[in-house]
Amino acid sequence: MSQRSEENHLFPVFLKLDKIQTLVVGGGYVGWEKLGALLKNDHKANVKIVAPEIRQEIREIAAVRSTIELVEKEYDPSDLEGIDLVIGTTNFYEVNQQIYRDAKAKGILVNVADTPELCDFYLGSTVKKGNLKIGISTNGKSPTFAKRLRAILEEVLPAHTDDILQNLAAIRKGLKGDFEKKMEVLNEITASFVHHKKEN
Repeated sequence: MSQRSEENHLFPVFLKLDKIQTLVVGGGYVGWEKLGALLKNDHKANVKIVAPEIRQEIREIAAVRSTIELVEKEYDPSDLEGIDLVIGTTNFYEVNQQIYRDAKAKGILVNVADTPELCDFYLGSTVKKGNLKIGISTNGKSPTFAKRLRAILEEVLPAHTDDILQNLAAIRKGLKGDFEKKMEVLNEITASFVHHKKEN
């Protein structure tokens, strides 16, 4: 008899990355990967990258984006000034621990790559179809599984998903009555999305 597995108690939040300042500490492969994830979700994300050495691919991205700031130096607690979110990507556990401690002392949410015990949040995989965005989390257990599921959802969701959302937004805007009445109408319209035909 298998044991009941633990549950995922994470609360999903979609951040407006162009409204906050994100700090990435580390300019290597993982830093480049995290920068790519941030920009994939919002190409106007405000990101400051601090590292003594910065990968060429990161430099090329920063060269064409005014919202990316590169600071070539060792990490220091003063780098947290004006920062809302921190992602640690260095190869040194002691440095990552220091980043975590410094961020916590300032009340800043922090994620240290591949180190769940030094994370307030995880960077899950996301599926994007126009205005639709779906976040996928495995509670830090398997990012690879999350990526595979993302690929499946990207293939299954129709290309015209955003058209559906735009139409629903137009319908919602034109509805009269109070919030409860509007919800009743929208629930009725969207019921067909989850309707399953009964087998004969």
